[in-house]
Amino acid sequence: MSSVLQVKIGDRTESIKILERSGNHLKILLGEKEYSVDIAKVEKNIFSVLMGNRTFDIEVSRSTKRNSYSVKNAGHTFDVQVIDAETRYMLNRLKAAGEDDINIISCPMPGKIVKILVSEGDRVTAGQVVITVSAMKMESEYKSGKSGLVKEVMVSEGDIVEANLPLIILE
Repeated sequence: MSSVLQVKIGDRTESIKILERSGNHLKILLGEKEYSVDIAKVEKNIFSVLMGNRTFDIEVSRSTKRNSYSVKNAGHTFDVQVIDAETRYMLNRLKAAGEDDINIISCPMPGKIVKILVSEGDRVTAGQVVITVSAMKMESEYKSGKSGLVKEVMVSEGDIVEANLPLIILE
């Protein structure tokens, strides 16, 4: 098994390559250094991470931006974005089209579009609910991560969508 992710924390971006995975145990390459990591879910959104002889208790919650999370450890909070191959592709495609400051709203799991609350050209504010998706017998509201204009609505109400596909693009 070998998958590569980039993780962005603030202005710092690091590559993480998963070399091996067996249950909760991972062998990873972080930058140029190899680590052995054990990760156990303690309760909802809380994980215990054993790396070397150090243990970290981490609380992870999803942010409004695509593949972004708020990570709390030892009283510190970090905004973390996981940049996988699909996210890199979408960001590069939008940047090539001249979009430097973009926000892609997507759903992390397959689902059905229940309600679209905005149209192309609408002005939205940060935190405004823009779309509702039904997934795993639950309805989730997705909010704009910033104020701006709706550039493109890529779905219609009633559509069935795959995980992590762009639903709404803001500029």
